[in-house]
Amino acid sequence: MAPSSRGTAFPTLRTPAGDLPADAPAWNPQRPSAMPHHRYRSAHERIALPLTDRTWPSRRLERAPLWVPVDLRDGNQALAEPMDTERKRRMFDLQVTMGFKEIEVGYPSASQTDFDFVRHLAASDAVPDDVTVSVFTAARQDLIDRTVASVEGLPRVLVHLYTATAPTWRDVVLGRSRAEVHALIHEAATHLLRRAEERPHAGIRFEFSPEVFNLTEPDFVLEICNSLSELWQASPDRPVVHNLPATVEIATPNVYADQIEYMDRHLARREAVILSVHPHNDRGTGVACAELAVLAGAQRVEGCLFGNGERTGNVDLVTLALNLYAQGVNPMIDFSDIDAVRDVVEHCNRLPVHPRHPYGGDLVHTAFSGTHQDAISKGMAHHAELAAERGVPAGQAPWAVPYLPIDPEDIGRTYEEVIRINSQSGKGGIAHLLRAHHGLDLPKTMRPDFSATVQQVTDATGEELSHKDLWELFRTTYLAPALDGPVTLASWTATEPAPGRHLFSCVLRVGDREHVCQGSGNGPLSAFADALNAVGVTVDVLGYAEHSTATGPGSPAVAYAECRVDDAVRWGAGWDTSVLTASVHAVLAAVNRSGRVSV
Repeated sequence: MAPSSRGTAFPTLRTPAGDLPADAPAWNPQRPSAMPHHRYRSAHERIALPLTDRTWPSRRLERAPLWVPVDLRDGNQALAEPMDTERKRRMFDLQVTMGFKEIEVGYPSASQTDFDFVRHLAASDAVPDDVTVSVFTAARQDLIDRTVASVEGLPRVLVHLYTATAPTWRDVVLGRSRAEVHALIHEAATHLLRRAEERPHAGIRFEFSPEVFNLTEPDFVLEICNSLSELWQASPDRPVVHNLPATVEIATPNVYADQIEYMDRHLARREAVILSVHPHNDRGTGVACAELAVLAGAQRVEGCLFGNGERTGNVDLVTLALNLYAQGVNPMIDFSDIDAVRDVVEHCNRLPVHPRHPYGGDLVHTAFSGTHQDAISKGMAHHAELAAERGVPAGQAPWAVPYLPIDPEDIGRTYEEVIRINSQSGKGGIAHLLRAHHGLDLPKTMRPDFSATVQQVTDATGEELSHKDLWELFRTTYLAPALDGPVTLASWTATEPAPGRHLFSCVLRVGDREHVCQGSGNGPLSAFADALNAVGVTVDVLGYAEHSTATGPGSPAVAYAECRVDDAVRWGAGWDTSVLTASVHAVLAAVNRSGRVSV
């Protein structure tokens, strides 16, 4: 029993206390735990891996494979509440709109709901002429008959036949030898062929999945797939799909890639075979498995939008496609409104998409960290400058912004969500939001001062601040003191009676008393500082900046002044359509923030 740093016990945990491995370096004091790892075998002990001269590691992903969403079948059967026809239709329509050209729509022999949905598609005009509908069936004659009946009237159909082929499944689930499993599959495939030949104008093509391919002997998979290619008379104009699933992930992604490259090299009638993969995510590496499989020769990928599926899920098509996009490859699918896609998927699945989900989560483009925010802010400013130099819109300029692999606007996100402020945030992010939403370009030397103020608030509340909250905090901290402090201006005028000689005449209200004062200097602000001496306030203007907050006549100006008031250094700001008024208010705000004025 190991106590935590808070003194709370975890009675079910046992701190690893085994002997240090003999070859453990001094810098690694980890000890073996008591968990029974000996119960499990590595993939290399469970399956033959005949490929030794792999070539996939030196290849590049340069084009998108054929994407096949299986949300309506594999994803649907993993839901606690499977989709009804309304939800299925909404998902199907989304996938058609996004550009998918082959969609697995159900397992029509498994439920009346799935059968009815396929019939709904056949009876409606929902399926465009260039979209192939895929239906799934086990290798049983009665289920095949039911499946073929469901697709009557659909112009382009792929019937997806499957049977588990791995040794554990053959022995434990099916109770059949290799030869018997092959015979079962061949008999079912022959029956499917006969049923398709009864409908010569239906355009039925065939797909086969040796379920748990990644745990099946490679020679056995080749034996089955090659026999089906021959049986189904695979040809380049009527290719057969051989889909090789990592039904249960059991190895690192390179092992799956080796298996796929082996099949790519040895499949018969290769030019008449579409080599497909269907990775699951049991090890959390489904995306990597799919990417390496495509490098290894796969031409088609089955998966689900946002990765829904049994256990840890199917491979995630959103991540896969946008990973390609981030490498400059056209994904062939439209993700320009990722939130609309997510909304439909969440509605249909009745499952939320994780806020940190790649590309699609609420927080995936968001930076709270100060260093990240500063880099993003500078990167976006540089991007805008680069676009202007090239004379192209920002949305067409090459993208190179730190921490953002793609431009959020490309997938329908706004920059508001990129930088958000909490206790972890820094001056760069704060300055970016004030500039983007309120036209304030804080001087760099002022940013640490305001950042400290923001930090105090976020530490005290533990809450996030919006850009509106930041503006209000800036206003109360730097602008309001000029109008609501111990020293205010009842009236004032500034003149330049001679070049380089400025006069500032004013009525200063200090507490309840008014003082008529005048000062002179080489500029309006130095003259104002001289006038303040009359009420015992010594001011030196150390730094000053000003700018317009918008374009066009009458746009407000903002001025920033860093002042030493006696021995206190403070920033103040002013906001007015008159730059001079804004600058005078900035100095007065700094005076009132100093705490050095006696009333």
